[in-house]
Amino acid sequence: MNKPLNHYPYLAEARRTLQIALPVITAQLAHISLGFIDTVMAGNLSPRDLGAIAIGRSLYVPLYIFVLGILLAMNPIVAQLQGAGKTGEIGKSLPQGLWLSLMLALPGFLLVRSINALLPVLEVTPEIIPVTEGYLNALSWGLPAVFGYLALRFFSEGLSLTRPNMYFTLLAIPLNILGNYVFMYGRFGFPRMGAVGAGWATMLVWWVMFLGMLLFILKGKRFREYNIIDHFRRPFWPAIKEILNIGVPNGVSVTLEVGMFALTAILVGTMGVTAVASHQIAINFASITFMIPLGISIAVTARVGNEAGRGSYHGVLIAGRVGIGLSVLVMFCTAALMLLLPEAIAGIYTGDPTVINLAVQLIFLAAVFQLSDGLQVSASGALRGLKDTKVPMYVNLVAYWMIGFPLGYYLGIIRQAGAKRLLDRLDRRLDGCGGDSALALFPAQQSPAPACGETAGSKCAGRGGLTVEE
Repeated sequence: MNKPLNHYPYLAEARRTLQIALPVITAQLAHISLGFIDTVMAGNLSPRDLGAIAIGRSLYVPLYIFVLGILLAMNPIVAQLQGAGKTGEIGKSLPQGLWLSLMLALPGFLLVRSINALLPVLEVTPEIIPVTEGYLNALSWGLPAVFGYLALRFFSEGLSLTRPNMYFTLLAIPLNILGNYVFMYGRFGFPRMGAVGAGWATMLVWWVMFLGMLLFILKGKRFREYNIIDHFRRPFWPAIKEILNIGVPNGVSVTLEVGMFALTAILVGTMGVTAVASHQIAINFASITFMIPLGISIAVTARVGNEAGRGSYHGVLIAGRVGIGLSVLVMFCTAALMLLLPEAIAGIYTGDPTVINLAVQLIFLAAVFQLSDGLQVSASGALRGLKDTKVPMYVNLVAYWMIGFPLGYYLGIIRQAGAKRLLDRLDRRLDGCGGDSALALFPAQQSPAPACGETAGSKCAGRGGLTVEE
């Protein structure tokens, strides 16, 4: 006689996690395609427009990543409230997230519009500067919308409802193409604006996504029980402080990681055209494969947070372990693909044999950090579900900026060992990050489950409680 799936808790948890994660993965891949669309359509206009978008994105993306990390705190907060059955408190959390997103958008608006002053300092080609300024100025008007959308998205994902974000991100693709066609190429009576038009198109897409998601949550049947409209009041500072306590360390952590890879790309740029092209191939493909464990990590945050809210120590361990196991399994497959078919992967990007030869070596190194990358992002997601985000911030600071980057700089630049040695040092730091985060989810000794309704840094989130740390 076959037993029902709930008799096999790890299999049941794997199914729940994948049901939450698959829409997130789809949305992440769709989000990547938006930048790809802008790049391709700008490339068909002129090198100046292509360069302006590349520089503009490199300047505003760190701000976007930092704010995303802060507002991601909505996920575990809502998940724990749902697990604890505090329906009324769930409805109160979204307005506070929206207030915070607006507070972050105002200085963000000023920062993006003033960051243009860095362009001459960075010795950007003079003819690109005015186009980049126009692109960033256009984007700045969309920051309240995109930050508000992040609050809405992570509120929904904290309830394990991940399909709404997938639908709106997929909708953004044709809207972005249409907007670029109209504003970049000057159609339907609009002037030809090039890269600046891409900025206006992106801004409009952000507002459509925000307003659409807002209406969906306020009117949708799945959200009706939370009476969100009734809770739209002035800012409640204790709730906003809780989001910041969890979110700021998380935002710093992801910014440290993204910033290290961005600076590495700049350093590789000093090694010649072949090194730049080969590095771009390896990193681009690794970034695409990374979207899978990243989606799983967001699902794991919701699942661990829900079990923590219920006060289930056993449920937290199962959810965390399953998430890590799924990520490692996926990344094992992607690593095998990169080890077995590196030439085929590099051949997708270029036909230059010199570039392919170096890219193959870098793809081998990227394959090495697949497992540790999947391990660290899924473990961090599980630990974030417990509202614990400070430890990984310190781990990332030490691993990336005190060990990995200095070693990579010494070997790759000072010793002139090239891009291969530079990336190799960063691989080893990823290995360390992954192991440090994941060990907490496999404790040598279990302890009774505490009541998990507390905030970041509390007993529930630390070693003394669930023995799980981020």
